[in-house]
Amino acid sequence: MKETTQLSTTEAKNTSCSSVPESVMTAGRCELTDVKLHISGKLPDDLQGHVFIVGPVGDVNSGGLPYPNGDSVLNGDGMIYRLDFDCQGEVGLKSRIVKPPCYFADKATRPGSMYAKYRFRNHGLLRFSLSLGARNDLNTAFLPIRFRDDSEERLLVTYDAGRPYEIDTQTLEVVTPVGANLEWRAETQLKFPFQPIFSTAHPAFDAHTNRMFTVNYGRAAGNFLETIPFIYGLDKLPHEIDELLDIVGEFIETQDLIKDFIKLFSQFSQNIWQLYIRIIERITSIDIEDFVYLVCWDGVGNLERWKLILPDGSPVRIEQTMHQIGVTQDYVVLMDTAFKTGLEQIINNPFPENKGVERCLRNILTQPVSPDSTIYIVRRADLKVGQCPASAQQEVEVVVRRVVIPLEAAHFLVDYENPHGQITLHASHICAWDVAEWLRDYNSSAYKPHNPVPSRLNGMEQDEMDISRMGRYVIDGESGQIIKSQVISDLNLTWGVGLYAYLDRLSSGMPPGQIKDIYWTSFGLWKELLTKFICDLYKDYKYRAVPVSEVLRLAEQGVPANLFRLHTSDESLYIADSFQFPEGYMVSSPQFVPYVDGNDGSTDGYIVCAVVFDDSNEIWVFDANNLKAGAVCKLSHPLLTAYCKFMRYSKRSTQMKSNETVLARLARKNS
Repeated sequence: MKETTQLSTTEAKNTSCSSVPESVMTAGRCELTDVKLHISGKLPDDLQGHVFIVGPVGDVNSGGLPYPNGDSVLNGDGMIYRLDFDCQGEVGLKSRIVKPPCYFADKATRPGSMYAKYRFRNHGLLRFSLSLGARNDLNTAFLPIRFRDDSEERLLVTYDAGRPYEIDTQTLEVVTPVGANLEWRAETQLKFPFQPIFSTAHPAFDAHTNRMFTVNYGRAAGNFLETIPFIYGLDKLPHEIDELLDIVGEFIETQDLIKDFIKLFSQFSQNIWQLYIRIIERITSIDIEDFVYLVCWDGVGNLERWKLILPDGSPVRIEQTMHQIGVTQDYVVLMDTAFKTGLEQIINNPFPENKGVERCLRNILTQPVSPDSTIYIVRRADLKVGQCPASAQQEVEVVVRRVVIPLEAAHFLVDYENPHGQITLHASHICAWDVAEWLRDYNSSAYKPHNPVPSRLNGMEQDEMDISRMGRYVIDGESGQIIKSQVISDLNLTWGVGLYAYLDRLSSGMPPGQIKDIYWTSFGLWKELLTKFICDLYKDYKYRAVPVSEVLRLAEQGVPANLFRLHTSDESLYIADSFQFPEGYMVSSPQFVPYVDGNDGSTDGYIVCAVVFDDSNEIWVFDANNLKAGAVCKLSHPLLTAYCKFMRYSKRSTQMKSNETVLARLARKNS
């Protein structure tokens, strides 16, 4: 294996520490229609079509974000925003909450209603009812699809904990889920009206073969719920017990010896967990197993699936989540991604209204995400006739190739072409960053004397504890051997690199054979978001590049958010262009928008992204060929910020973070 690694030693630019912007903690649920955005700068004449954005906006009880009790801002109903560039010199805006059937059940069972005893509650990133099942929030990403018989492109909205849904791109209403209930396997055998189904927020569509690929998986922890029936009969623990557990949790936080013991115990707790599951299976006759299905849909017929197994015949086991998958000409690539969600969040936090319970269990049960990326490669040639669960056919098994790459990742891309069976994979390694962790009201600052974090930030994501790295890998699809790896980072640009944009399809509608340029956004470093809890959790990170003391120093002075272009090729991997946002700004939701009359060049277009600062929310447009020149125009409207101000003045601080919001590509004017 040929490997190159580069860590830029350029000194980070000297900046002063800035507060997290007010607007990143606020979101309203007001649905907008025919709003005309204000344009600052020159709106490009060839920026035409529609842009779609989705992000969480709280639930039916909260009235928006933030949650008064400090729940994660990443948990909430999805709000779809459509930007319209059809009229020359104008940009319109329309928004609608995504409303699958479980949304109406949530609304009907709110506190105060006659059905309140069936209500949904927030358990970490999952919203769950002990009577009705799991909410499908549909707040994460989009997938454009166009099958052979479709007259125009269709759009799916997605979520890690639920089936994708097709939406009407004009009304923004949901149309239909992908697949019937009986075509998906729930993570638990308990019979809920809304079954907890775990899939991927980033399914893949192959325009060459007119096939959509996704996954359906489950872990033993889901069925483990059946062995603890007491939880279903309880609403919350007595106040005295909650206070006691809160004291226990605080004591654990201040005792390094106890924390080190818990960490040592967790290193072999997984083996104990597996043994315990086997014992429970024997006692209860409940089948508690891990499963992963690769699912395929042709847009017309029933879903088809294959159960994935390892060469030794054991089932593929997902430790964290399958947040993203990729498709090449001859392979489907799956990754166990660095993002934690699932029904075990109910076990970790069984009584969401009891914060003492949460604090105690969090200190005992929380573990770092895996520092390695486990990849599973499926040969498409092996995907002959699969099982159609709608017909209750016998399961069909397919053997996968398992590959482990150092450094964790949540997002990755693959080239469609795989010459000689060689897969090219592009990854953003979010090193020592747990995006499923958020600030609680009992968190303390990483800086002495460890004062409580600002209450206005409760629910916000925490800082990363090492610099992110950008990787490019060439993998033999048949043997799983890593033939070549290139890994780089930059002390100014690659702190918390999460979201991406690129030329995902050509004017022909087909994907490019090779990805040459990828546009990434970075989170930066914020002193307010660095806690003692997260420092302790990742102080012994396996692949540390920047010492903890240096991370603390950089966060104290502040590292701004960035937008940069990563050029990738066999010969080299480097950052070719970048824009550093002003202090106190955050950026999200980048999307590559091709020029109307472009030549399908990987930089021939615009980058459209959401930018938040102070109490303002804007859409910025960059020339993809010249990021360093700054935005060519900025789009805004008082309605996008008025709700933020109202929330602030009513003392309900929150977030308008567009959770990993992914924009659908702009349709070409004449397509």
